Amino acid sequence: MSPRKPSQASGPPEPTGAELEVLRVLWQQGDSTVRQVYEILGRDNPVAYTTVLTTLQIMHQKGLVKRDESERAHVYTATLSQRRAQKRFLGKLLHRVFEGSSTELVMQALGSGKPASAEELAMIRARLKELEEEQK
Repeated sequence: MSPRKPSQASGPPEPTGAELEVLRVLWQQGDSTVRQVYEILGRDNPVAYTTVLTTLQIMHQKGLVKRDESERAHVYTATLSQRRAQKRFLGKLLHRVFEGSSTELVMQALGSGKPASAEELAMIRARLKELEEEQK
């Protein structure tokens, strides 16, 4: 029995932690071979080439990546943009953890971790201004 690909309507499933690491490489580097992904992942954490290969094959079956087989070294591309993935996962987090409250999520995000830089605060203010303008 062949692996079932997710339907296009629901989109690909949520990636595992290891799959998310691979997606980050593809988002930052663009289309990449297994070797390129392996070399980048190996900089921070030793990983076996076969592990990266297997992960990419599974991701292809799940519909998380596309594979160009026209060359000897297959080239992989993320099917989900980083922005779309962030939006999708944030929406799930918002509803699961913060009961749908954007305010509570933002307050917690700004109050935990490292403090926002002046540049980040300026970006937040600009986004708030945009939202206020949209409501007028």
